[in-house]
Formats: sequence, C-alpha cells, structure tokens
Amino acid sequence: MIRQRVTVPSILERKMSRSAEQNAAQRITMITAYDATFASIVDESGVDIILVGDSVGSVVQGVANTIPVTLEEMEYHVRLVSRANPRALLVGDLPFGSYQVNSEQGVRSAIRLIKAGASAVKLEGGVNMFDTISAISRVDIPVMGHIGLTPQSYHRMGGHRVQGRADNREAGGRERLFEDAHSVEQAGAFAVVLEGIPRQLAQEITQKVSIPTIGIGAGPDCDGQVLVLHDILGLTTHELKFTRQFADIRTASIDACTAFVQEVRSGQWPDDAHSFH
Repeated sequence: MIRQRVTVPSILERKMSRSAEQNAAQRITMITAYDATFASIVDESGVDIILVGDSVGSVVQGVANTIPVTLEEMEYHVRLVSRANPRALLVGDLPFGSYQVNSEQGVRSAIRLIKAGASAVKLEGGVNMFDTISAISRVDIPVMGHIGLTPQSYHRMGGHRVQGRADNREAGGRERLFEDAHSVEQAGAFAVVLEGIPRQLAQEITQKVSIPTIGIGAGPDCDGQVLVLHDILGLTTHELKFTRQFADIRTASIDACTAFVQEVRSGQWPDDAHSFH
C-alpha cells in the first residue's frame, strides 16, 4: 500500500493532534539524505521529512563545518534527492551566504531550491531572520526555522557549543532563545529545529509555540526528532552526546570491501559463473 505524501499542512496537524491527545505516536521524524540512493532507503522507512542539509559539507565533502557549502551545491543535492520521488516532505537547507544579506536574497535563494525539487526550505536564526522568513513565506514557500546551536554561527559561538544555558538576552542566551522561537513562529515558519539546548528549555519552547519543534540534542520533549543519516547508520567515526548509531554499516562496509580485495588478489573473483561466454 502506497503511503500518502507528507505535506506542510499534515506536519502542522501532527502538532495539534499531539497537543490535544498527548499522543507520542504523533511525533515527527526527520532524517537527512544527500542523494537519490539514500533518499530512497530513508523514504522506505516511513520517515515524515527528508532534510537535504548543509551538513553535507562535513558529512560528505570532508570540510570542518557547514560554512563553505554553496547554494549551487545545495541545489545539486536537492535535485538528487528529489529524483527518488520520496513520499516524505523534502526540505532543503539554505546555506551560509545565501540569505544573510537581505530578505530579497533569501527569497531568490529559496526559489532556487524549490525549483530544484524541495517542498520547503530551512534557514538558521531567530529574531534577526524575522523579515527574511516573512518574505519567503509571503511568496508561498514554506519555511522551517532553526535556533539554538546553529552551525552557520560556528565562529560567533566559538565552535559547536550548547546554547541556552546562560540566563540572558544575548545571542545564545536562554531568554533570547524564547524570543527567537517566538519570532520564527510569528514570521510564518511552519516548524522550527531546536538544536543543542537544555532539555527543560526545549520542553518549555515546545509548549509555548504553536508550530512543531524538531529536536536534535534538545531532549525527548520536542514534537519531533532529527538525526543525520550517516550517524544513524554508523558511517561516521565521531560520536556526539546527542547522536546514536542504530546500525554499524561502516564495519560491514569495510568487511565487504576487504573480502573483495582478498578475492581479487587470490584469483577467486571473478569466477567463471560471473564471466561472459
């Protein structure tokens, strides 16, 4: 049976249903994917949202953070994922430098990702991004916000550091994060990612905003959760407090490649059965 395609309205309904019934089954799931092969696998799992994240920089391209990723590269990866024709909602990340100049730049960049195959875009920032989120929303492009530990703010934060521990209104402070969440909501975003913040703060934000919150490193009380696919599969070598390996595909892949190398060197592969005559 082919499952229904996930849409922005259906994601919003999940928030209302979960709030009304306190139904854990209504929790939203989101996984990253960067190409058609993995997008197809992820979609088969029944996930609600596939995020084509600018995390492609550190996960696939081998750079230290997300800052070097370009809009052209994001267009390319959104296009690859869209070719899998997923039933999940496809969200594309707006990379650093593609929306920070002004709201018009943000609209133009968002349009490019939608033309590449995304159904929505995600951008980082709260209060400072109010006008940009509003402008993109006004042209009927759904926007997902992202506050807390925002990887594109790597240099301002001094690295990937937990946010919301200081009780102040400075960038990354607890009171500021409440303001950021409220601004994202009021600007018209349909959901917001909460990354790298204390569990209690994430819970309070989730209770106060009317749009779904999707957590990563923000505890279990958000309306949904997101993880990077390569972390889920155990393909990465680094371990973070807020990630988990649900499988060890890295070891299995190394073993398979080792077996290939050994059989070629020993003359076992290819055998006659796998040769043309």
